[in-house]
Amino acid sequence: MPRSSSVRIVTELASRGYNAEREAVTLIAGANDPERAIERVIESVPDDALTLSAEHVRRSIDTNDATTATHNPSVSGGNHDMQSETEPTAPVETKGSGDADGGATGRSERSVDPELRSLAIAGDITGRSTGTGEYADFVRTFRDRYERLSKLLRSRINHRPTEAVEAMAGGSDAAIVGMISDIRSTANGHWLVELEDTTGTFPCLIMKDRDLASVVDELLLDEVIAVEGTLAGDGGILFVDDLHFPDVPRTYTPSTADRHVRAALISDVHVGSQEFAADAWSAFADWLHTEEASAVEYLLVAGDMVEGVGVYPNQDEELDIVDIYEQYEQFAEYLKEVPGDMEILLIPGNHDAVRLAEPQPGFDDDLREIMDVHDARISGNPSTVTIEGVSILMYHGVSLDEVIAELPEEKASYDEPHKPMYQLLKKRHVAPQYGGHTRIAPEERDYLVMEEVPDIFHTGHVHKLGYGKYHNVLALNSGCWQEQTSFQQSVNIDPDVGYAPIVDLDTLDLTIQKFY
Repeated sequence: MPRSSSVRIVTELASRGYNAEREAVTLIAGANDPERAIERVIESVPDDALTLSAEHVRRSIDTNDATTATHNPSVSGGNHDMQSETEPTAPVETKGSGDADGGATGRSERSVDPELRSLAIAGDITGRSTGTGEYADFVRTFRDRYERLSKLLRSRINHRPTEAVEAMAGGSDAAIVGMISDIRSTANGHWLVELEDTTGTFPCLIMKDRDLASVVDELLLDEVIAVEGTLAGDGGILFVDDLHFPDVPRTYTPSTADRHVRAALISDVHVGSQEFAADAWSAFADWLHTEEASAVEYLLVAGDMVEGVGVYPNQDEELDIVDIYEQYEQFAEYLKEVPGDMEILLIPGNHDAVRLAEPQPGFDDDLREIMDVHDARISGNPSTVTIEGVSILMYHGVSLDEVIAELPEEKASYDEPHKPMYQLLKKRHVAPQYGGHTRIAPEERDYLVMEEVPDIFHTGHVHKLGYGKYHNVLALNSGCWQEQTSFQQSVNIDPDVGYAPIVDLDTLDLTIQKFY
C-alpha cells in the first residue's frame, strides 16, 4: 500500500470502531507499510480501548519501520482582483500543498494555548422563535425593523413622522424616515416612492434629472431609508433632494485579533450530491493538517452541509445518498477529516433540514447528535460570530438571488457575488424585501437587521467565489464543494468549486486556497 494520508488512516480506523490521537495517526502514516501497521495496532490494542493513542502505536510497531513524514509543498501563485473602494491588496490564490494524490504529507498540530481562543455567538434564533404566523407577528417584525434601522438614520436628518409632515405648510423643508411600501414610475419618467412609518404613509417624488436618480434602481420594497426635500405647494407630496441609506459609515475601522491567527471560511459542501467534490474536500482537510495551515484555528461553514431532499425538481435523480439522515452521517465522516483541534462553527442553509423561512434555527437534536464531531458549534442563520475580537456576520445568502434579480447587472450579479453583498451592507439588512423569493418568518425581533457593523460579512448559496471591501468591511462569498449539476446547468450556474478563503484575523488579509 502506498504512503497513506492521515484522512485515509482515520477513515479506516473509524470503520473498525476506533478514534485515534493525532500523533498516533502520524506514526502510522510514517510507517513503511501503513496497512500492516494498522493491522498490528488493532491486534494489540486492549479490548476496552476506544481511542488509539500514540503509545498504543509505539508498542505495536517497530520504530525502525517508521519514518518521519515530510512536507513537500507544490504551490502555484495567482491573483484575483479584489473589488474595493479602498483598493486593498488582492488576496493571493494558491494551490493546497500536498502530495500527488492530494494527501497532506506534512503534519502539524495547533499547539496554541486554548485560553487564547474565543468564539462568541450573537443573533442566534435557535430556541428563541416565537412566531405563530399570525398577522400581529408580522407587524411586530416590521415594527422592530423600522425602529432599529430608523435609529441609524435619525441622527443624520431633522426627521418628522409622516402625520406631522402632512400637517406642514406647502413649500416647507421636510425629512422622513420610512419603510418603502411602493415604488413606481410616473408618466414623465420620474419615480414615486411611498414611505411608511408607524404613523402613516407619504408620497415622495424623485425627479429623473436629479443626481440621486442613479440610486433609485437600488431601492427594494420594505427597506428603510431617509429622504430630505421640499413639500409641494399643496403639501401633498415631497420633492426629494437627498436620500440616505442606513449604510456602513465610510470611516468604519474594523477590529482585528491581538495575535496571528487565521480562519477558513467556506460554505455549500452539499454532501449527498452525485457532484460532491470529495477529492477536493479531502485535499482541503489534508492541507489543514500541514505546517502551512497551522495558524488556521477556526473553520466557519455558512450553510448547506448536505444536498438535501426535494429542494428542486427531479433532485432525486442527482442524489448519491437519498436519505437525509444518511447525508448528515456522511457529512460527519467528512468533517472528521478536519483537524480535531480546530474550532468549528456550522450554520444551516436552504438545502439543510431546517425550516426555509429566515431566520433559520440551528439543527434539531437528532441532527446535532449526528454532527457532533470535534465539538463543532452549531448556530442559526444568520448569526454574528465574534472570534478573538473580530465580528463575522455569517448568512447563508438566499436573499442574494432576490437582490440580483431586482437590481441592474452592474450593481448585482452572480459572477460578482460580493456586489449584492455590498447592497445588503448598505441597507443594513440581510433580506430586506418581503414576499418574494426569500421566505421570512415573523418574530418579535427582526433577526435579519445588521444593527452592528460586522468586520467580515460571509455568505454562500450562489456557489460563486467573490470578495471585496465595502467601507472597510470584508465581504466574502466562498464558493462551493459541488461540481455543476444538471439543474445548475439548466439555470446557467457555473460553480466555483474547491476554494477555501483563509482570513488572517490580525490583519484581515485574505488568501484563497484552491483544491480543485
